[in-house]
Amino acid sequence: MDSTVVIELREQRLPRVSIGWSERSWLVCDVSDTPPHADQIIAFLSGEGRDPAGRSHAAILAFDDERLENTHDYIQWLFPLTTPSAAVPGSPVLTAATVAGARTNARVQHRLRLAARRMLAFLGRTDGWLSPFDHNQLRITRIIKSLRLLSGDQDANAFRGQVIAMVAARGVQLDPHTLEFWAAA
Repeated sequence: MDSTVVIELREQRLPRVSIGWSERSWLVCDVSDTPPHADQIIAFLSGEGRDPAGRSHAAILAFDDERLENTHDYIQWLFPLTTPSAAVPGSPVLTAATVAGARTNARVQHRLRLAARRMLAFLGRTDGWLSPFDHNQLRITRIIKSLRLLSGDQDANAFRGQVIAMVAARGVQLDPHTLEFWAAA
């Protein structure tokens, strides 16, 4: 007779793992695809959690423009994606479940809009991002993609439209590839 014993291991920062043993071998029965940051992402975006540096969502939005420009590890938390950040290893990565949870959470939706408005204000008061190949253009792409995932096309397109309007109002010609990235985001 084949007997099976299941042991559940749960840790606050680790995914749920079930390990089963049969007379023949050890086997992994179920490994959750939820990365360590899944609950942290929703908590942070809803204003209840903190990022690994101990900052709240509100604290980051309160950064002055110089700090927004010179700090490079917050944008991945304000606007997470389904792909890992190449610039900041260990940044949050969205799963389908996290996206679904964020889309139905009114607090998350409100804070995403606050973050988008803060970044638009930052872009409106600075002009370094209007030069070729500025890192803020990558941030803009991230914001558009994240808004599309977490809030939907309307918010993503509105943000992109406001950024493009800022570019046009200043009479700047950006690299066509940048505009293509924003359109595809």
